Amino acid sequence: MIALASDHGGFALKNEIKSLLDEMGLAYKDFGTDTPDSCDYVEFGAKAARAVACGEFGKGILFCGTGAGMNYTANKIDGIRCVLCSDCFTAAMSREHNDANMLALGGRVVGVGLARMIVNIWLDTRFSGDERHKRRIVELMNLEKTG
Repeated sequence: MIALASDHGGFALKNEIKSLLDEMGLAYKDFGTDTPDSCDYVEFGAKAARAVACGEFGKGILFCGTGAGMNYTANKIDGIRCVLCSDCFTAAMSREHNDANMLALGGRVVGVGLARMIVNIWLDTRFSGDERHKRRIVELMNLEKTG
């Protein structure tokens, strides 16, 4: 199951991606916002990120105007490896090498067609499991705990 969240700047793109997930037959939960009215991204991004971090959801996709605010928010949560993405190569490598568990997209940066491609690639790409990549992820997670 996929956790979704947006602020007003990512609201329209989130709805487009919900349609894609419906087409793919993938289950998701939308943690808000439910309107295009101005709101703060932190509230909604943190809810989705916490749901992924605790294991309730396997992955999450976040949306705001640039994707940056949601990316910052998600990466403050212990256990989250969120990638801010605007290209297909980064989408693939963030999964294959970094086992990213959240994706952030900018509704004012990435068009619908490209966003659909990025989401497809990100969801379809598997973590390589290579020992060097595992080691780096452990180093990242330790850094998260120790600063």
